[in-house]
Amino acid sequence: MAFRALWQMRVRRRPFVLSHGINARCNLSCRFCEYWKKPGQEMSTPQILRMLYEAQKFGIGVYNAWTAEPLLREDLPKILHHAKSLGLTTSLITNGSLLLKRAKELTDLDLLSVSVDGIESYKELRGIDLQDVLDGIRAAQQEGHEVLINCVISGRNTEELEDLVALAESLGCWISFEPMHESFGIDENVWRSLRIESIPAYEQAIDRLIELKKSGAPIINSVTYLKMVRDLDPRFKCHASEIILHVAADGSIGCCRVHQEPLGNVSQGLEKAWRSSQEKRRETVAGCEGCLFFGYVENSLLFDFAPEVMAHYEWI
Repeated sequence: MAFRALWQMRVRRRPFVLSHGINARCNLSCRFCEYWKKPGQEMSTPQILRMLYEAQKFGIGVYNAWTAEPLLREDLPKILHHAKSLGLTTSLITNGSLLLKRAKELTDLDLLSVSVDGIESYKELRGIDLQDVLDGIRAAQQEGHEVLINCVISGRNTEELEDLVALAESLGCWISFEPMHESFGIDENVWRSLRIESIPAYEQAIDRLIELKKSGAPIINSVTYLKMVRDLDPRFKCHASEIILHVAADGSIGCCRVHQEPLGNVSQGLEKAWRSSQEKRRETVAGCEGCLFFGYVENSLLFDFAPEVMAHYEWI
């Protein structure tokens, strides 16, 4: 896959990952999430299947279904099967609340990521019992899935990060971390309640994650990235808009998760929509202050052949 990805991105200068916000609905109402607050149109099954066919022809190698909650779509198994039949690596990001019910249907899924942001703080953050999600993770593992737990760090869970690593180890899962991104559309009172209150305690918690990573804990993040998280300093050149094609639930193409304004639509034809949005994406990236979404940082560093990241970033 590495050679195929490099050929696609470096030689053909095309994206390798299709990141698809597959629906506009969610069964949770997390205060810090903006996606469930934006009800809107969703692509039909035939439209998605057509998009995947065009993606494969365009050279894309990974299909990632996420947001708001992919497992709410009854046609998800059909979509994953179609992607898999085209030779795409299939990936899913879920809140995990429906995994116990639907794990058996995910036979064409390669990579499974489940959001778990705390232990004691989990119910406050997500509004449901953590045990329900852990039962779903175990059900997915019984079906043969390797699971990545993804934790978004906030002021509510900083003291639980090491415990989350221990939880991942006890479950036989990988775990990733990234700091909460304060997106537009969320009330300022929410951000005020979730911001890091003690920077020294936060830095100490991230330094402990770095120690655990170096000692062999199942943390997928590179040390390079974790140091950026500790310092809250996105010191990297972002290539996210070059290597990832972002498609929203209604088929609109955007630059990334931070800059979500529509730049085109896959109804134009996927390749045409990608090419027609190139100049606007370049302008957007040039004026961006940066973020610390781990998928953007780690993959941008891989794109630039950062040695430590190439050696120690564990996912895909």
